Amino acid sequence: MAVPLLDLRAQHALIKNAVVSAMMPVVDDQAFILGKPVAQLEGEVAALSNTKYAIGCANGTDAILLAMRALDIGRGDEVITTPFTFFATAGTIHNVGATAVFVDIDPKTYNIRPDLVAAAVTSKTKAVIPVDLFGQIADIEQIRALLPSMPIIEDAAQSIGARRKINGTWTMAGETATIGTFSFFPSKNLGGYGDGGMMVTQNETIFNRLMRLRMHGSLKTYYHEEVGYNSRLDALQAAILSAKLPFLASWSAKRRENAAYYNAAFSDVSDIVTPFTESVSESIFNQYTIRVERRDDLQAHLAAKGIGHSVYYPLPLHLQPCFAYLGYKHGAFPESEKASLEVLSLPIYPELTKAQLDEVVAGVRSYFGR
Repeated sequence: MAVPLLDLRAQHALIKNAVVSAMMPVVDDQAFILGKPVAQLEGEVAALSNTKYAIGCANGTDAILLAMRALDIGRGDEVITTPFTFFATAGTIHNVGATAVFVDIDPKTYNIRPDLVAAAVTSKTKAVIPVDLFGQIADIEQIRALLPSMPIIEDAAQSIGARRKINGTWTMAGETATIGTFSFFPSKNLGGYGDGGMMVTQNETIFNRLMRLRMHGSLKTYYHEEVGYNSRLDALQAAILSAKLPFLASWSAKRRENAAYYNAAFSDVSDIVTPFTESVSESIFNQYTIRVERRDDLQAHLAAKGIGHSVYYPLPLHLQPCFAYLGYKHGAFPESEKASLEVLSLPIYPELTKAQLDEVVAGVRSYFGR
């Protein structure tokens, strides 16, 4: 039995009526840019993330870029982030004219290490971008404790609806950062039918700036306070996302259930390192990522059996050719480099059947002779 890494058709079949019902009023109104559907989704995401404000934009990449622009980050500035993440996190730093400064990850959570962040700060550092990799919120409270005045842009593209307990209280992805950024790319736990993104903040001044920046630097048509961007969330995408949002909690719970099933099934295979979730975290498992030493051989084995899988990420950002100008060499960040050679993500989507889960388990275990 073939098992895809992700099956969006299976999800769509279950929610088609709700989504189409939400889309048609937008189509009938022929009002596709911003408007009531976007405002509604912004209110819903602000409520979910326990923030005062939410601002929709064109995609998750723009969300990070606009966040840096709202903090006046540009040429001559440095922004600290992780080399073990999707390209957009560092690509946006370059695109605002700043310099990406990388620090290594915790090998268990794959998230940025706060102590290394603090050690990398210079007089040019203007912000930190921790990434909630694979659906588990980064240790933002420790970064805040070490650098109380440093702006934090939380790249929460993979963690919408995730929680982290801080001083005994559950906090949501995006809640404690200066600006939190989300992506609604179709493969996310809350994905649209195309691109989409959002920023959240507790700060009214930042909110107003982001509202301008996403709309060519303008809040009043044809009057521009600054040069901004054309980065508006489509009304159709907002309507689709609002229709899907009520399902998010149950989808994330099913992903955790599937992760627990895998963890138990692989518990006796010493060659497999299963995902580590901190006791203070509730991950949404955007990915279920194992570690194995012979990763490429396991990939070939699973491919032959028709079992979906992927590597997030095969080459750390500091070794990408486009960032050669930063001067980092092999060995600069050993944990990130080691992870890139060992990680492998397996199907985790909530629509997986018991038979499909067992097929994945059997395929992985058979490689190790189990």
